[in-house]
Amino acid sequence: MAVVHSSNFIERSIAGTVSFLKESVFSDEHASKRGLLQSIDPRMKFVTFAICLLTILFAKSIAAIFYLYAVSLVFACLSKIGLAFFLRRTWIFIPLFSLFIAIPALFSVFTPGEAISSFKMMGLHLIITRQGLYGASLFIMRVITSVSFAVLLSITTKHFELLKVLRIFRVPQVFVMILGMCYRYIYLFVEVIENTYLAIKSRVGTAMHYKKGQHVVAWNMASLWYRSYRFNEEVYSAMLSRGYRGEPVIFNDFKTRLRDWLWLSLVVIICAAPLYIAGLK
Repeated sequence: MAVVHSSNFIERSIAGTVSFLKESVFSDEHASKRGLLQSIDPRMKFVTFAICLLTILFAKSIAAIFYLYAVSLVFACLSKIGLAFFLRRTWIFIPLFSLFIAIPALFSVFTPGEAISSFKMMGLHLIITRQGLYGASLFIMRVITSVSFAVLLSITTKHFELLKVLRIFRVPQVFVMILGMCYRYIYLFVEVIENTYLAIKSRVGTAMHYKKGQHVVAWNMASLWYRSYRFNEEVYSAMLSRGYRGEPVIFNDFKTRLRDWLWLSLVVIICAAPLYIAGLK
């Protein structure tokens, strides 16, 4: 019975991981909605979001960064992106990782200052300082807000349009090509995980000796490597046969309209407001 529970746990873990990857990476349906950000020229959107990220970088106040984070949530709502989906995308992995990085900055060993709390742990006397708490909070809010704007840009812009924008702003061609290929390879990898697990389960069932399991996993790793290598050759040959010469080509051309310039003006005002208020203080 324990083997069955373990199998169910593995199956749920794989299904959850695959579902999260598909939801996180392949979200072109959000870019196809008729929302605020979806209607903006991708070039103008890229520029304005770069302005937002620079503002977050230079802001010295938690209140200013929190204000920009609230702006990102408003943009998400106006772009018809569910808050639950958006928060799940922006509060996992990078923000959590940044939290662990910021924890040492809380203590007086790394950030001397005014003590607000102290305790003992493993024979060490640890002191949390006000300056350390402020610095850690500022760092975490910067990361969360920056990730929020980056995610907004990626999910409200179709991936091929985003790649074209990167080339317009002179991002190296090799980098853009690798990014585009990785995007497609992730989808292949996710499909392989689903199909492989389903095939093993249909042929072996829920019970398997650990040595047999090791053999199956090793064989599938070798098979995946071979399939990836062969698929790489086939894709590259297919791209060459269709006229690919290192530069992706899409048929739709970008057009800047009045609403795009109004959007640029609005973002500049929104980003300048906290910096101006901070300067008055």
